[in-house]
Amino acid sequence: MKDTIINKIKTLGGNTDAVDQDKNFIENWRSITFNHYLYDKDWDVYGIDQFYESNKELYHNQPEKFYENLLNHYFSAHDSAYGQYFVKDWMFTPFKEGSEDQEEFDDLIDEDYVQEVVGISKPEFMCILYSYGYPDHYFVCTTDPDPSNPTVYSTDHEVYFDELENEGSLEEFLDRFMTKEEFHKVVTGYLTKKFNLT
Repeated sequence: MKDTIINKIKTLGGNTDAVDQDKNFIENWRSITFNHYLYDKDWDVYGIDQFYESNKELYHNQPEKFYENLLNHYFSAHDSAYGQYFVKDWMFTPFKEGSEDQEEFDDLIDEDYVQEVVGISKPEFMCILYSYGYPDHYFVCTTDPDPSNPTVYSTDHEVYFDELENEGSLEEFLDRFMTKEEFHKVVTGYLTKKFNLT
């Protein structure tokens, strides 16, 4: 795994202490932990109006505490649907002989189409992220030609692997997500404009 990717993951709040350059991508991805969800830079400020209304007094009396509480709430393992992304690490092996995925998806996924998009014969995948948006699943191929910076592919449960999009390298893909500081700036700008706050 490239150092630049490790550093990106750290800036996004991930713990990479167990990453080892002698391990493969799958092992390293599984060793990375997040104690919160991720939000992309196109995030639509889900729930911010309600959070402000519920904490209006705190905002006006202790704005720093308001934002501290907001960040602690959003960057946690909460159960609210805020348009977040969930970090995952499960395998998907629809073309592997005898696998449960092959049995479940036999004749449901066009192997030729997937191989054409990925450029690898009988590819196996790991799901690295899941979201509430479209598309909602993001995968890397376990035998990507560049295991230090694999290509990310997206699909949606509605068209599962019938439509598979190349989302660029993992390093490029991670640039889509906000740090806490970037999240704070987005929310501050939104609240200032929406409620004419200063």
